[in-house]
Amino acid sequence: MKTICFFNTAKAWGGGEKWHFETALYLKQKGVEVIFITNPDSELQTKVSQTSIPLIPFSVTNLSFINPFKVRKLKNILIENRVDTIVINLSEDLKIAGLASKKAKVRKIIYRRGSAIPIKNNLLNRYYFANVLTDVLTNSEATKRSILKDNERIFPSHKIKVIYNPVDIEPFLKKTYQKVYQKQNPNEIVIANLGRLVEQKNQKFLIDVASALKSRNIEFKILIGGIGKLRRDLTGYAKKRDVVEEVTFLGFVDNVKDLLMSCDVFALSSLWEGFGYVLAEASLCRKPIIALKVSSNPELIVDGKTGFLTAVNDVTGFCDKISYFYHHREETAVFGNNGFDFIRNNFDGKTIREKIKDYLVGDDPP
Repeated sequence: MKTICFFNTAKAWGGGEKWHFETALYLKQKGVEVIFITNPDSELQTKVSQTSIPLIPFSVTNLSFINPFKVRKLKNILIENRVDTIVINLSEDLKIAGLASKKAKVRKIIYRRGSAIPIKNNLLNRYYFANVLTDVLTNSEATKRSILKDNERIFPSHKIKVIYNPVDIEPFLKKTYQKVYQKQNPNEIVIANLGRLVEQKNQKFLIDVASALKSRNIEFKILIGGIGKLRRDLTGYAKKRDVVEEVTFLGFVDNVKDLLMSCDVFALSSLWEGFGYVLAEASLCRKPIIALKVSSNPELIVDGKTGFLTAVNDVTGFCDKISYFYHHREETAVFGNNGFDFIRNNFDGKTIREKIKDYLVGDDPP
């Protein structure tokens, strides 16, 4: 029986950890032998320990790969557990887990890439991609392109597999919600945004949008959910732009549906995304979307049908799209329904998890 090892030593919980955990659970339910190697102080370790999946704690630093004793220990773990396939998620994990897997003669060494950030074209990366990895798995075409952006020969394009993240549609639709905001008047258009308050998510741009909307005399409210290091800077900037009343920072939102069902339009200001789960969730709430035309956004939004894509940080263009929905209220329902159908037809979790299973368990083609 083949054993698939999920190697992830991230301490915090994020999209990659969610993917690893849910994929391993699905494979286990399907009778596939799986094991987890995680950081002993991680959220992932805690979650896996509550399942029947075998768990091996293993700490990693960025320089662990130069420690021959640690590499040998990991190699022996892989051999003892008869690991046939290993899935690695972090760059620091790749260094040691990739090396140990090669020494253990693991058949498939897969680097799962979930962020559309280019791979640095340095000697170490060139070595690992050329001599260690057998396959790369990405969550979007944009992420695949980013791997080859700075060095198109770093890895064979045909060995980079794209499988979108699964969206659990039915459980999401059944989830209850409680609105976090009620309209102050029927003419108001409510715009929502959700994401960590960090540079990547680019909420400062939304404050500029708010200022421009205010100058157009559009009645609106922008709800921003999320926490992060930029909270103080962003609230200060909203005050500077005189939109404190129009922009509300909600803090951590436990149930995304509470926020999405409170808005008319969902706005994503991110400068890049690996796979925008929240875009799929917004569409499942039948909300039209306005986002920047970057990374994987065009793969989740059909421009002019389920939402609009604008140039990066184009305040005028972004405001024009909000203004369109403000003056054409009936179109919000049309776009929202189109988005719901698009996500349901292309990102259903049951279908995608089977694709992942076939990819990880299936033999290489002759």
